Amino acid sequence: MMIKLQAKDMDFGYNSSKILQNVNFEIAPSKLVTIVGPNGSGKSTLIKCIDRILAPQGGSILIDRKDVTRMTRMDMAKYLSYVPQSSVRIFPTNVFDTILMGRRPHIGWLGSERDEDKVWEVLRLLDIERLAMSNFSELSGGQQQKVLIARALVQEAEVMLLDEPTSNLDIWHQLDVMNIIRDVVKKKEITAIMALHDLNLASYYSDRIIMMNRGKIIAAGDPQSVITEENIAKVYRVEAAVRSLSDRPVIMPLRQIRGARA
Repeated sequence: MMIKLQAKDMDFGYNSSKILQNVNFEIAPSKLVTIVGPNGSGKSTLIKCIDRILAPQGGSILIDRKDVTRMTRMDMAKYLSYVPQSSVRIFPTNVFDTILMGRRPHIGWLGSERDEDKVWEVLRLLDIERLAMSNFSELSGGQQQKVLIARALVQEAEVMLLDEPTSNLDIWHQLDVMNIIRDVVKKKEITAIMALHDLNLASYYSDRIIMMNRGKIIAAGDPQSVITEENIAKVYRVEAAVRSLSDRPVIMPLRQIRGARA
């Protein structure tokens, strides 16, 4: 089943402070989509609104033309999986049992041999079988992030949401995690939507980029059309040189543009 995700006129805020304003997008199935923007632009908030961790105050999120606000959490978990930042969640269990939690939308709390087979399948896919009996809290940041991705994958949802999946990781582990996400999108034919700070990682790995500023979508499309010198200057207040490498934009920041952020 191929799932299309849509946001229509979505708003979110705290009291009188608007975080998201009139957000509209449509994401085709089996794509890797990255949401970029400066701190406070609404990237993580948008991810959390899609997953209903936060409740939008206006508009709607549609999955396969179904409004997520009318789904039970268990039904929604069959469509959407969520990978938090690695530093956000600590599980007092071993890796195998942490990943097995992802099967709950299908089995409740009681697992079966088939569910355990699914866990081993994902462990092999991510090449982390050796960590199966390790304590989650004792893993490195990169290893924890792989386990969180594995927990989302074993859920067998059509859309995987990731909130800053490379935060607090060194460059080797950033590439490792991004390669895993890209490969999973292709092999499993799912859609991945992630919030990301690094424009070069976003440019290299994404099929589509959504650039946000102050809660609004400023640009959306393929990396070449979104990652431009003009958009970087407008949104980040940074003068940058953008060059093409293997048909992907590569960004070299040059200097700050002084004055109030746009």
